[in-house]
Amino acid sequence: MRKTERYPVKHANSLWQIYKTVPFWKVMKNFIFIQLGRYTPFLRVKNWLYQVFLQMKVGDKTAFALMVMPDIMFPEKIKVGANSVIGYNTTILAHEYLINEYRVGEVVIGDNVMIGANSTILPGVTIGDGAIVSAGTLVHKDVPPGAFVGGNPMQVIRTKEKMEKQVDDHWKDDEA
Repeated sequence: MRKTERYPVKHANSLWQIYKTVPFWKVMKNFIFIQLGRYTPFLRVKNWLYQVFLQMKVGDKTAFALMVMPDIMFPEKIKVGANSVIGYNTTILAHEYLINEYRVGEVVIGDNVMIGANSTILPGVTIGDGAIVSAGTLVHKDVPPGAFVGGNPMQVIRTKEKMEKQVDDHWKDDEA
C-alpha cells in the first residue's frame, strides 16, 4: 500500500477544487520553474532550480533527463538521492486528484537509482538504493533496494541477490 494522506472532498470532484488544496500562485511559480528545468540541458542548473524554487531534495550528481516532469502541486514532497538518473519524460507525482478525495504522499528515490524513460512514479512510494526501473514502468508500490523492476503493473523482474549473482557470473565469464 502506498503511503499517502487522504483528504475527502464534497460536491464537485477534487480537481475542480484544486485551488482550495494548493494556492494558485504556488502552482504558477512551480509551472514556470518546472518548464525551465524540463528544457535546460545543464544538469547543475536543473538541480539548482528544483532545490531552490521547488524545495525538492536532490542529491549530489543526480541527473534529471530532458522532459522529466516533477509534481507541479507538491514538488517539495519529492526526495531523490545522490548519483541517480531519472530518464527522459518520466513523471514523478506526489499527488492524485480523484472524484471524492485527493491524496498526497512523499516520493523517495534512493541513491544510485536508474529510472528508465517514460516511467510514471505514483505518490507515496519509495524506490530503494541501487534499484533499476525499466523504461515505461508504472511504479505503484515500493521498490526494494537493488531490485530490477518493470512493467504495468510493475513487477520485480530480479531481486538484489539475483542482480548481484548475474554481475558476478558476468565477470567470471570475462575472466575465463
